[in-house]
Amino acid sequence: IQLFNCSTELRGADAPIGKPSKANRTSQTTHTTNGEIKMTTNTIKDIEICECNTIHEEVVQAVAGDMPQDEVTMDLADTFKVFSDFTRLKILIALLNHEMCVCDISTLLGMTKSAVSHQLRVLKQSNLVKNRRAGKVVYYSIADEHVETIISNGMEHVLE
Repeated sequence: IQLFNCSTELRGADAPIGKPSKANRTSQTTHTTNGEIKMTTNTIKDIEICECNTIHEEVVQAVAGDMPQDEVTMDLADTFKVFSDFTRLKILIALLNHEMCVCDISTLLGMTKSAVSHQLRVLKQSNLVKNRRAGKVVYYSIADEHVETIISNGMEHVLE
């Protein structure tokens, strides 16, 4: 029997507000190829939640003054959504080393040119890559050093 797993992290509905929640629960649904559905709940590591109701106004005011506008935060979230796709991230990592055309990227990643072109369009619309034409060939590269920094910092964080 082939199994397909879907996991969703839930905060316990029975956890009282203002009291520490002692555990996170992971609800796991298992779908089998013959249509059966099984649901299990596993307990994972403890999470500490503040037990007090004190508002630290000076901290809240200081942070509130440094918060960006909602539109800017939404743009940042959209940018991270683009980074969160495995294929797009592989393309970006490849382009860190050298500018490449669609044919080169598709060969490197074992994908069709059409699939690579689609992902490059998303990356270009998000200003993460740029392109230049040389005759019939279009070369893609990382848009700027900010993109390189985001990838490098993320990789450093993952490898710690």
